[in-house]
Amino acid sequence: MEPLISSALAPLGVELDSLDVVRAGSRRVVKVVVDAEDGIGLDEVASASRAVSAALDAADAEPQDGGETGALFGGPYTLEVTSPGVDRPLTRPRHWRRARRRLVSARLVAGGELTGRVGACDEEGVTLLVDRTLRRLAYSEVERATVEIEFRPPAEEDLRLLADDEAGHDRQAAGVEQDAHAEGVRSNTEEKSQ
Repeated sequence: MEPLISSALAPLGVELDSLDVVRAGSRRVVKVVVDAEDGIGLDEVASASRAVSAALDAADAEPQDGGETGALFGGPYTLEVTSPGVDRPLTRPRHWRRARRRLVSARLVAGGELTGRVGACDEEGVTLLVDRTLRRLAYSEVERATVEIEFRPPAEEDLRLLADDEAGHDRQAAGVEQDAHAEGVRSNTEEKSQ
């Protein structure tokens, strides 16, 4: 079912964040949580709900091996499409990317907690701005992290520090790619000369 829903959402630029199907009496409740790279609003959730509903209804109406329809759920179902709540834990690199420049609270595996603003992130870890100091954390060091609700915009100085760090991180990533390409060219040249 996940591939069906993901393909229905793809044209909208929306991703399936999680899927949960539970029985509620004689019905099933299909809870679909969607998100997008730059966050998601009410209009996008409504469009996603229509797209997922149409895809599930079409799949449920298709005749199965026995010629019967409605075999996807075996009866009626209720569809709930929603965006992630602010209390959703940041468990994947894409969650951290979407929380860039937001304030997060992180409980560490080694003990203790940090509250900081999310900076540069990649597949291995994240930089947090904690008390105007940049601190790099591997995701494996974080037991649980959630976005904090803020009532004031972040300080300009904090945003500048994060922007400088992100620019440096991007330059470093580009340098690593160039080094890998140069190494590949060098290896290729050495092989040909032998």
